[in-house]
Amino acid sequence: MSESNSAEGSDRSEEQVSGAKVIAQALKTQDVEYMFGVVGIPVTEIALAAQELGIKYIGMRNEQAACYAASAVGYLTGRPGVCLVVSGPGLIHALGGMANANMNCWPLIVIGGSSERNQEAMGAFQEFPQAVRSSIYGRPGACYIDVPADLVTLQESTTSIKYKECCMPPPLSLAETSAVRAAASVLRSAKQPLLIIGKGAAYSHAEDSIRKLVELCNLPFLPTPMGKGVVPDNHPNCVGAARSRALQFADVIVLFGARLNWILHFGLPPRYQADVKFIQIDICAEELGNNVRPSVTLLGDVNAVSKQELASKKSLPMNYYTVFYHVQEQLPRNCFIVSEGANTMDIGRTVLQNYLPRHRLDAGSFGTMGVGLGFAIAAAVVAKERSPGQRVICVEGDSAFGFSGMEVETICRYNLPIIILVVNNNGIYQGFDADTWGKILNFQGTATTIPPMCLLPNSHYEQVMTAFGGKGYFVQTPEELQDSLRQALKDTSKPCLINIMIEPQSTRKAQDFHWLTRSNI
Repeated sequence: MSESNSAEGSDRSEEQVSGAKVIAQALKTQDVEYMFGVVGIPVTEIALAAQELGIKYIGMRNEQAACYAASAVGYLTGRPGVCLVVSGPGLIHALGGMANANMNCWPLIVIGGSSERNQEAMGAFQEFPQAVRSSIYGRPGACYIDVPADLVTLQESTTSIKYKECCMPPPLSLAETSAVRAAASVLRSAKQPLLIIGKGAAYSHAEDSIRKLVELCNLPFLPTPMGKGVVPDNHPNCVGAARSRALQFADVIVLFGARLNWILHFGLPPRYQADVKFIQIDICAEELGNNVRPSVTLLGDVNAVSKQELASKKSLPMNYYTVFYHVQEQLPRNCFIVSEGANTMDIGRTVLQNYLPRHRLDAGSFGTMGVGLGFAIAAAVVAKERSPGQRVICVEGDSAFGFSGMEVETICRYNLPIIILVVNNNGIYQGFDADTWGKILNFQGTATTIPPMCLLPNSHYEQVMTAFGGKGYFVQTPEELQDSLRQALKDTSKPCLINIMIEPQSTRKAQDFHWLTRSNI
């Protein structure tokens, strides 16, 4: 056999693959799972090849509906759905879905078959010009891929085909640290704040971080139609039932992936206060400042930026909301909660959750201070007899603890595994830090200079517990609080006291929900 004949035989023996199968494999490599469309010349082969590789093909009756479906898959999964259409009228019918995907920022790939390359610009059957745009990076949207008919049927050697690796998920962009600090400062000064949660937050999978922010700071929130469910509608901080009033009276509004378009009345009076401050979080720079000039703009991924905001709330010393948020995360659902104090009890009532009846004891109708440890002892004794294993968590302000602190000896004497949390702000309502306290002592006549609400700063109440044989912890950071509470809950052999230092000037957040009560809707 001649060398030329041998080469020809080798070429014939190489496995061939069609352009349609190459396209299908490329989609499969990019983790595309769903394809919607209306087949015809020359894209039918692409649909068949896709099915062979396990891509789910849904044949629709109109390209517009197919494109809507493919874009919705992109929103729901985070990877683009594919809409398969013929060129000309097929592509034109898909334009509505492409526009909708762009406006909603949903990833979408539209693949259309066109005339053969040698007929380009010659008036071939259903010819139409197309362009290619990015699908999932940056602001998600529609992307069109033009596939000439001869490429669909073209046969190539499999060895000559090189498939691109699956593209990585979009890089997460963070907002500038200075902007996050500015946003935290504006939000901290708010009297009637409001979070508006848009579908950008849903697409970003920001549900965990936004819910933490809502609960940590006790913030009311309003979802847009497709932002619903990021934080459940039945959450106590959802003000959807008072939507108009919430928008009208909020003084600071944080937009999480929500745009000030017609759905939100463009952010303008009379639906909003004329001097309302907006904090806008969006992945698209062009969207920032539309219709209303924000007080702060945070350019970045909604989930990543909301985590940055959470981190900004962890500045030391801690505040009441930080403490109760981390406590609530670990509390058993069937535990008894005993609470007394001023801010400690008031804020604890809104943050610390009960799931069973007769499992909450506090100062009650008479507002009595000093009841905490006695109540906790009673609950522990009853639980030991009737509900073995249920824990008793006694949450005390440092002032309230002073009323009956020596009952710690009783707790240790009977070895009741009570966990006492002393939320210590060095005072009654408010106190001072050690430096300020030192300056006060420089004045003569402490009885006339020490403010009546002050207590000795940084008092080690945990040592009262250790003096009688229990366990004591002195904590100053969220991590220390989490670790000590975790250890205390694991150890049922002895009682424990966790002395939690917070910002001495920490108080209940100025805002409450009286301005959004149902009677005012």
